[in-house]
Amino acid sequence: MVRDLEEAQTEERRRIMNKLTSRKFWVCVAAFLASVATSISGFASDNQTIIVLGLVCSTLSAAIYAFCEAWVDSKAVDSTDIFTEDDEDGN
Repeated sequence: MVRDLEEAQTEERRRIMNKLTSRKFWVCVAAFLASVATSISGFASDNQTIIVLGLVCSTLSAAIYAFCEAWVDSKAVDSTDIFTEDDEDGN
């Protein structure tokens, strides 16, 4: 039981590290931060249009990221190609 828990924790760490090294993730983070900066500049200049634009863009960046991840995951599940270690060796 302890071994299963350790394996699950190791797998979770590996999954998190894959997310943190994903270019899609960092593009989403950058888009979100840019949108937050836009909202802040809107508050600083008292411009309601810029505030709303920043809020909409920050929401859209998260939604687009979630959609893309789900789409990629669904394509991976639908894939019929099965690779084994023998395929990597060319055997």
